[in-house]
Amino acid sequence: MAEFISLTFPNASTELNPIPKAKIDPEYLVRYARNLDDYGYNYTLVPYGSSSYDPFTIGATILSVTKNIKVIIALRPNTLYPTVAAKSLATLDQLSGGRVVVHFIAGGNDAEQAKEGDFLSKDERYGRLEDYIKILRRAWKSDEPFDWDSKYYTFKQFSNQVRLTGDSIPVSVGGSSDEAYRVGGSLADIFGLWGEPLKETKNQIDRIYAEAAKAGRPESDRPRIWVTFRPIVAETEELAWAKAHNTLDALTANRANGQGKAPPNAPPPQNSGSQRLLDIAARGEVQDRALWYPTVTATNAQGASTALVGSPKTIVDSLLDYVDLGADLISIRGYDNLNDAIDYGRLILPKVREILKERENGASN
Repeated sequence: MAEFISLTFPNASTELNPIPKAKIDPEYLVRYARNLDDYGYNYTLVPYGSSSYDPFTIGATILSVTKNIKVIIALRPNTLYPTVAAKSLATLDQLSGGRVVVHFIAGGNDAEQAKEGDFLSKDERYGRLEDYIKILRRAWKSDEPFDWDSKYYTFKQFSNQVRLTGDSIPVSVGGSSDEAYRVGGSLADIFGLWGEPLKETKNQIDRIYAEAAKAGRPESDRPRIWVTFRPIVAETEELAWAKAHNTLDALTANRANGQGKAPPNAPPPQNSGSQRLLDIAARGEVQDRALWYPTVTATNAQGASTALVGSPKTIVDSLLDYVDLGADLISIRGYDNLNDAIDYGRLILPKVREILKERENGASN
């Protein structure tokens, strides 16, 4: 059965109506998290930025005010030594009764990494990530002391006494480079992709599965696939497209005013995922059923930025296309953050689950 992921927002600032230098609004954060819980989202991603809030603290706050939703802590390996991360994640795991996932960002932008003292090459960052994941799993598996001596980490007789509620904490890796596929395919429980057309998504999934097989993982142990979209939904197709163009106008104007996710004259992004999105955007505005790309170019592909546009039925059918490809973790977040999350919870999540349940029941009859 497909599961749904949202993104955590700590205040009312949105890409449509940005609030300059907005601080964390505790009441908004709690309200947002509880709505996700009430509407049946399975996870919420707590993102990481070099100048932004601490995901562990935000994640702990969400876990303390919700009952079911799991938090996905975004973590850059250069920011926290792996022995400390092993204990921090295990502590959250204990406090929440096992509602924690970690999503690793190896780092796709040299300038962003340098802001926090990381000057490794991209391939080295993935090499470090490989070590990092192995250290975490060793620390979670047993409380017996162990040594580590590699290019990236050296320590002696570390022992993690903070035991997990289960066997392990799920590890997620994202990216669109050869090294991302290799490390994620060989080690990750989950592999995160941005929304691309079905053909390109299938090719990426095949690459990930091939790396998993090369590492000796059986089909039953391949990474689960996570795909991210920015749905723009309205009652009818006409209203949805009108809403989409209003959204695009706001994104374009905000960027021109210096309030967008990218500066007005930003150079092309360095990371492979953003480059792929921009290359696809150059082929045309709409791909497949309803995958809309002008939001990609308007934001210079800063993060997940491909929209799905249409009525609830169109959005549901589009998401099911990706589920049929093998993506059973669907991340959806909009541009009017709280209201969109509620709309998806009312109109999209229940219908996708209903159809998948019907399919399941039909197959078992």
